Amino acid sequence: MSSKRGIGLIVIVCIITGMLSSLLTVVLMKNSMGKSESNSKEIVINDDGKSKNIYHAVTDKAMPSVVGITTTTIDTNNIFAIPTQSQGVGTGVIVDANGYILTNSHVVSDGKAVDVNVLFNDGSNTTGKVLWNDPQLDLAMVKVDKKGLTPAELGDSDNVRTGDIAIAIGNPLGLEFQKSVTQGIISGLDRTIQTEKSNMTGLMQTDASINPGNSGGPLLNEKGQVIGVNTAKASQAEGLGFAIPINTAKPIVEQIIKTGKFEKATLGIKGIDLAIFESSTGTKLEAEEGVYIAEVLANTAAQRAGIQAGDVIVKVGDNKVSTMSDLNKSLYKFSKGDKASIVVNRGGKEIKMDVKF
Repeated sequence: MSSKRGIGLIVIVCIITGMLSSLLTVVLMKNSMGKSESNSKEIVINDDGKSKNIYHAVTDKAMPSVVGITTTTIDTNNIFAIPTQSQGVGTGVIVDANGYILTNSHVVSDGKAVDVNVLFNDGSNTTGKVLWNDPQLDLAMVKVDKKGLTPAELGDSDNVRTGDIAIAIGNPLGLEFQKSVTQGIISGLDRTIQTEKSNMTGLMQTDASINPGNSGGPLLNEKGQVIGVNTAKASQAEGLGFAIPINTAKPIVEQIIKTGKFEKATLGIKGIDLAIFESSTGTKLEAEEGVYIAEVLANTAAQRAGIQAGDVIVKVGDNKVSTMSDLNKSLYKFSKGDKASIVVNRGGKEIKMDVKF
């Protein structure tokens, strides 16, 4: 009997232990699922009881650095040669507390605007001056006489991946819809589009809504860092917006803030896209792509390095060159006095040369 009681006691203990174990497992699983669901929503409750998601956080951080830009341009290019005024509206982003603003070249009429007015997030406005612009890059720098501004944080566009979050802020269709925020993802990288002025290469593609007036405004990542400058949208399709990678603008911004001007390194050549040269002349060269050199100017960096007419530039530093736009963009990374290696295709053979600008 004693032995039977012992066995029965063991069975009862095992049953109770099993039940407790099962109950504990259920509790732990519920807690774990609760934590997982909470983390996936990425929602933070503020002290005032309001929710805050990633889009709130990016908007709060970046909005004080976004400005509206209105311009007046006088045009005499008409059959009557009568001066006419045209108004323009765009967006810009503050890149230095002492009044330096980055925007698109076409926002300031490629430097032809006679009046530039900058509207700040607090409602104030002041006159701006165009310090520099480049229609091929579609970038410009505007200076206002104002201190203590909130500069945007610039990110690293080289680290951007397809599928990353993308948030645009700007003034689509004019100041009536100023400070509009749109969101999407990075849909593609290293895109090329045809504009009225040139081919623009190396662009980031996004499905964040971008419309006229957004031009010059920031494209932001999930940290509220500027990764691009919004420049254009595809007219024939929805969800196809394009931005200039911020790393293209960084050396320009840094030099203008430091010296008040920007001097691009120059090679001293007259060139054309290889594809255009071949199609217009009916010739076929050994290089697959690059910039065909039609002429090398005297007493220039190109001549001193031994570059010749008929060469095809295929690489500058670490950057592959397919078009004149690529070449210009590569040269913006260098200043006068800098050295760089340039690779040319000469008769089917690639030759590396050291150039001092």
